[in-house]
Amino acid sequence: MPSTILRRLAPPTGLAAFLVAGCAAAHGPAAVGPEGGAAVRPPTHAALELPADRPLRAGFLVVDGVYNTELVAPYDVLQHTAHHAQGHPGIEVFTVSPDGGPVTTAEGLRIQPHHGFADAPPIDVLVVPSAEGSRDRDLENAEMIAWVRRTGESARFVVSLCWGAFVLAEAGLLDGHACTTFPGDYERFAQAFPRLDLRVNVSFVHDGKVLTSEGGARSYGVAMYLVDLLFGEEVARKVGSGLLIPWPPDPRSRPPFVSDPTYKLRAHPR
Repeated sequence: MPSTILRRLAPPTGLAAFLVAGCAAAHGPAAVGPEGGAAVRPPTHAALELPADRPLRAGFLVVDGVYNTELVAPYDVLQHTAHHAQGHPGIEVFTVSPDGGPVTTAEGLRIQPHHGFADAPPIDVLVVPSAEGSRDRDLENAEMIAWVRRTGESARFVVSLCWGAFVLAEAGLLDGHACTTFPGDYERFAQAFPRLDLRVNVSFVHDGKVLTSEGGARSYGVAMYLVDLLFGEEVARKVGSGLLIPWPPDPRSRPPFVSDPTYKLRAHPR
């Protein structure tokens, strides 16, 4: 793999890590830290402007072979906001399959999706978990890729877990954004999408409205970060308490890469 893709530097710590990550977008690609770097979190004094009269809608793409963890971990975290969002209805979560028919996960669970492409409601947060075919056969599904592209373009945020980044890349949603994927497939991703800004050895990447995660158990971390970004640290702390997920995360944990921690931060509407 080209050395430019796998550059490593000792990560800054504390506030310095936060500021360096924020400067990366303005000063070109930045190296990412290895295990042990400082965690980066968004400011806690402000939240994104949210619709006050309805919950945010998070639609999860599910296809045959979707992996349990990358689907259930963020689904569970985002769903819990309905109980803790402090006067806001939180996030409504639902699954979408291409035809609305049932799918079977890679581990054998049978899922009846809430919607198909034809009847899915408008989506604020598009979530694309990894599936067995995310690196190959699913990329040849023109209908699915077109739906992901349309839905992602109109969504407030787009989130991928593990190999889901391949789907977002094929749909063109990662163009111009730093991103990451499952560590064992950095080289495959870089070869398939050589023009994309792949970040390595990070838990997740937040660049603009796109969040891409390594996946696996770290699928919880990117979802918790999004809750913090949308509703603030106190809500995220309460969600984490119910799921036994410490929040804020241990600063010794695998760091994220955040290109712009103040992404569209505005006062929360009252």
